[in-house]
Amino acid sequence: MLHDRILVAPDKDASERRSASGIVIPATAVMGKRLVWANVVAAGPNVRQVGVGDRVLFDPEDRAEVEVNAKDYILLRERDIHAVAQPESSDDGTGLYL
Repeated sequence: MLHDRILVAPDKDASERRSASGIVIPATAVMGKRLVWANVVAAGPNVRQVGVGDRVLFDPEDRAEVEVNAKDYILLRERDIHAVAQPESSDDGTGLYL
């Protein structure tokens, strides 16, 4: 990875979601801007706020897709990350930090 680039693996369930009543909403039914969670697989040397293994929130419109060893990944800049989730073992705060 070069500069401030981050390679992430999107969550499997990001393609479709369920409403509160259990109705499946496919990824093609776009109703507005929806952010997506992914796991960081690799980070460039100039990335300061995110590390490998972190779970990050980003806008799926600001991405470049790449296939490595028959697996799909997304290439982002560090500035395109909206939030980083803390591990679930932490009891303080909302569970997210920016």
